[in-house]
Amino acid sequence: MIEIREREAYRVQLFLEEADQNQKAIVFCKTQLHAAVVRDLINQMKESSDPDYCARVTADDGALGEQALREFQDNEKTIPTILTTSQKLSTGVDARNVRNIVLMRPVNDMIEFKQIVGRGTRTFEGKDYFTIYDFVNIFDHFADPEWDGEPIDPDVCGKCGSYPCECEKTPQLCKKCGQRPCICEKEPCAECGEIPCKCKKEKIQIKLGRGKTRQINHMTETTFWSADGQPVTAEMFIQELFGKLPEFYSSEQELRDIWSDPTTRKGLLERLDEAGYSIESLKTLRDLVADPKSDLFDVLEYVSFEVSPITRAERVKAAESQIFENLSQEQREFVEFVLSHYIEDGEEILNQEVLPDLLKLKYEAIQDAIAALGSSENITNTFIEFQKYLYSVLSA
Repeated sequence: MIEIREREAYRVQLFLEEADQNQKAIVFCKTQLHAAVVRDLINQMKESSDPDYCARVTADDGALGEQALREFQDNEKTIPTILTTSQKLSTGVDARNVRNIVLMRPVNDMIEFKQIVGRGTRTFEGKDYFTIYDFVNIFDHFADPEWDGEPIDPDVCGKCGSYPCECEKTPQLCKKCGQRPCICEKEPCAECGEIPCKCKKEKIQIKLGRGKTRQINHMTETTFWSADGQPVTAEMFIQELFGKLPEFYSSEQELRDIWSDPTTRKGLLERLDEAGYSIESLKTLRDLVADPKSDLFDVLEYVSFEVSPITRAERVKAAESQIFENLSQEQREFVEFVLSHYIEDGEEILNQEVLPDLLKLKYEAIQDAIAALGSSENITNTFIEFQKYLYSVLSA
């Protein structure tokens, strides 16, 4: 369930006002969609001018999420400064300079609670403590004598005499430009001289059967796994996938028909997963053969039929006249809301299981959604029907 947006906005505002916004933080959210909402709110309210200040790292973010996590773990880098997540970062993340843990979801399991708190306990030069921001009242987990003994009396601030300290905080200024937020000019790329880098990535040709070839943007250190569980290169994975996909659909139109319906799309992805081609591996492949902001549909379409991928934003722009043609004003506003999340977060937003969360996020209460859009059946039909037009778009 996604929390009421106004409440989340208030929580984000409180956190950003209290915390040093230059310090790294991890925000634990209820769901992947909730993590996307909190990420957007943080980026709207932040002092930093960097668009990548806050990033989401969840199972659905694939290679982009892993890249954001690697940069977050790099103690020499300051962007991204904040990560939002649901379950992915509760264990196994070694980011030593995390100064803030933000809890926006309940944690009922004591072991998981300790693991989450453990994200802040890593030692780092100049780090004497870290701060937990608890918005869901789970602090009583600390009252566990078997964990760290009986609680000690709090240390009162020597200046203001309060606990927690109520002294006015002086924002830390950038050591180079002396400003907050930092206005230092970024270094241009050593090769192209541009900010951001505009170097074209090397295209690598992969030979397939029947005289076919496909291009990938660049080689990567990522290891793929074959259907029988063996580590393989990206080239071998694409060759194997190319030979296997005809078992799932026989034409581009059949793929389009399957993908445009949430139920049959889910069935296709499940059968691909059973055959050894998980959603995660397809997302990793997306970074090689398409744009990270493309739809997984574009990955399958390119590998099978060599149709050039387009981004999700381009797909929406090309289809919007058909999508909105027969919708009421209320339906149009809801579909526009869904499409904005689709562009930002990917095709998982179009899964039927996500519909209740989208309705609560948009209308706060299902009853309000029904009042605006009609019966539950009408809402479901609207949600399914517009996807047929979205995926009728022919790629570039």
